[in-house]
Amino acid sequence: MTRKEIANEFLRLAASGNVQEAYDKYVHIDFFHHNPYFPGDRQSLLKGMEDSAKEMPNKKYRTVQTLEDGDLVAVHGRITLKPEMPEVALMHILRFEGDKIIEEWEAAQEVPKDMPNNNGMF
Repeated sequence: MTRKEIANEFLRLAASGNVQEAYDKYVHIDFFHHNPYFPGDRQSLLKGMEDSAKEMPNKKYRTVQTLEDGDLVAVHGRITLKPEMPEVALMHILRFEGDKIIEEWEAAQEVPKDMPNNNGMF
């Protein structure tokens, strides 16, 4: 698998509730991240993602585009956490060591119902 394919499969598995499988297959043992809502270690984010999967088991995630440059992969995606919630635009930047994700950054922005930009967010 290419790093782009690994990144997309990791996010697909995690969003579909298969967080442990995603981590076992694709995340380096020394993984760390920059999500401000969790301690920066591997286990804290894994647990947060598992808790989210239990709380919101019917998430709908789709990758829009993926870019790769050296050991970095950027994934632009869209997710709906619950049917009654607005869609969210996501950006993940994943740094690889070999074929494993070693570091992760993410940003999220709610998609507004009304926006002046005819191009939308996707």
